[in-house]
Amino acid sequence: MNVLLMQRHRDVPADRPLPWNMDDLVADLGLDWLFAAMAQGSETIDAVCRHALSAGIADPDTVRYRQAAVRDALANPGAVRALFDLATVTVADERKHYFGLFRDHPDTILRRSVEVMQMFAERLRRLRGLAEEHVASFRSDAFDRLFLMLQTELDDAFLARIDAHLKDLRFRKGLLMSAGLGDGNRGTGYVLREHPEQAGGILQRLLSKGPPSYSFTIPERDEGGFRALDELRDRGVNLVANALAQSNDHILGFFRALRDELAFYVGALNLHGALTAGGEPVCFPTPHRLADRRRRYRGLYDPCLALQVEHRTVGNDLDADGKNLIVITGANHGGKSTFLRALGTAQLMAGCGLFVPATDADVSVGSAVVTHFKREEDAALESGKLDEELKRMASVVEHLTPGALLLFNESFASTNEREGSEIARQVVDTLLEGGVQVHFVTHLYDFARSLHAVDAPNHLFLRAPRSDDGSRSFRLHEGPPLPTSYGQDLYEEVFGGEGPVQDGSHERDETEAAADTQIGSPT
Repeated sequence: MNVLLMQRHRDVPADRPLPWNMDDLVADLGLDWLFAAMAQGSETIDAVCRHALSAGIADPDTVRYRQAAVRDALANPGAVRALFDLATVTVADERKHYFGLFRDHPDTILRRSVEVMQMFAERLRRLRGLAEEHVASFRSDAFDRLFLMLQTELDDAFLARIDAHLKDLRFRKGLLMSAGLGDGNRGTGYVLREHPEQAGGILQRLLSKGPPSYSFTIPERDEGGFRALDELRDRGVNLVANALAQSNDHILGFFRALRDELAFYVGALNLHGALTAGGEPVCFPTPHRLADRRRRYRGLYDPCLALQVEHRTVGNDLDADGKNLIVITGANHGGKSTFLRALGTAQLMAGCGLFVPATDADVSVGSAVVTHFKREEDAALESGKLDEELKRMASVVEHLTPGALLLFNESFASTNEREGSEIARQVVDTLLEGGVQVHFVTHLYDFARSLHAVDAPNHLFLRAPRSDDGSRSFRLHEGPPLPTSYGQDLYEEVFGGEGPVQDGSHERDETEAAADTQIGSPT
């Protein structure tokens, strides 16, 4: 039996390794907040959602398949949680049936397997009951196929056969087997036989003169005889014990797969509730092929930030279809890094079939998300900041594939302007030639200006503005990089009060205002 809730043609393995850069993704994008909201304390949900978000899907049809199932889960949260709880409890209860001291003994294996199969049979009945109760409320192919399979394969006749076999395997009528004689009159070809039904009623059995075959009785103190009888019994039940244990493993595998795939949808329910409870919007993006190079958002915000604050976050609009480079410049604390994290997190969510933190979106799926954010200086003094950045960049390049989305945040700013700009320029040019999509937040004006001077149609330049009074709107504008470091802000942050204004560092001149084209919308 296959679950097929996350993909059409195969179950998603739960033991896949996490990607090489998972720790960096979690740290740079703040994903621990997202996973905590999804898991709500469940280790199973946490593990499944980490795998789902980091793996991604390259096929838009599979994304739509999973989106439809998420919509079903949002429309029927009680049913989905009941299915997940049943699968979770069943997997946990299987572990409560211990083998004891003689775990490799055939008779021990058989007794435990009978107990476990009896528990499984009762849970399969409850599972089919849930399917029959809720099938009319679901619309997605994923849940329809699951419920149809449960109703057809777990019918009354199948469950009755399980009960009958379990009754026979308790051997209340004794154990019947056959064997032949081999070399040296040793027993060979042991076969466990189905016990024939006794004809007649209880009166006939009581009046019967004796067994209808030759028999013998082992004396009570004949230890050797009892050992020999145990050996005969073990040979008889060995094959059926192994067969029943394998059947249990198959059913346990089904319940584990059901638990793990339902965990993703329960995580989606938890995350949806956490975001919408704070008034944040979500939407299901229209998925496109990677080759289409679609990236359009309305009201995009960082969900990890939204989960940390009590007030509504500011959303931004983005039209970046066909763009392979986005450079973001502007004032400190203007929302640049937050916007970069929002883009990366939204790409991960869209790529695994989840809703995204926006009011509307069109996204090409299949992009691996990679980050290269600035780090603190090596505490052990083994290397400087620039050295560490270059080593990490070399590791990133080794894993990149065409179509990957690489997010830079203040990279290569640990050296002087000229050297940092030259390093960044060469790195970005090489990445673009290799088919990598680059989003770069930077204060390196020489680097940003040189890219803008190319005037390439597939490049987009955004800027975080600062108003005359020093306030920020956190809405990015499309516009060229400016030759200003906003030093007034730094002076006030370090020394307090108003500092000297030099080079027009905090003034919005007419050129800057005219160049702005707002890409954000009020929230």
